[in-house]
Amino acid sequence: MSPRREKLTSPQTRVALARGNRPAQHLLPIPGPVDTEAARRLFRAQRRRAVRTIVLLLLLLFGVSGAFVAFPQLGDVRVAQVPLSWLLLTAALYPLLFGLALWHMRSSERVEDRADQGRGTGPAKARTGTSGGPAPDQGVGP
Repeated sequence: MSPRREKLTSPQTRVALARGNRPAQHLLPIPGPVDTEAARRLFRAQRRRAVRTIVLLLLLLFGVSGAFVAFPQLGDVRVAQVPLSWLLLTAALYPLLFGLALWHMRSSERVEDRADQGRGTGPAKARTGTSGGPAPDQGVGP
């Protein structure tokens, strides 16, 4: 006779199963009416910026690859005993990618700030601390 099988579950699974389909208590309802047209405009504006960033990313990546194909002598040129093509890939490409990401993030935030100003809620609301005072990264005083 074989031993009896037991169903093993993690403690988190047991808690989730015990909770059932009750709504989460920590979620708050959306305050007030939602302006769906403003949300669509914001989404379209951010989508345009995302497409622009993707096009620039593709140009950057394929441009570097195309430069290696168009100018094969980049592999022969050496700077401090390191091929120039390697330096372009390691020392130039990653900072450019980081800069592109920062540029995209800031342009998206500017679009959101303009949308907040259009609704009457300024961007200062998001940049203040929970006590209503300045956020920790902002200085106090003149």
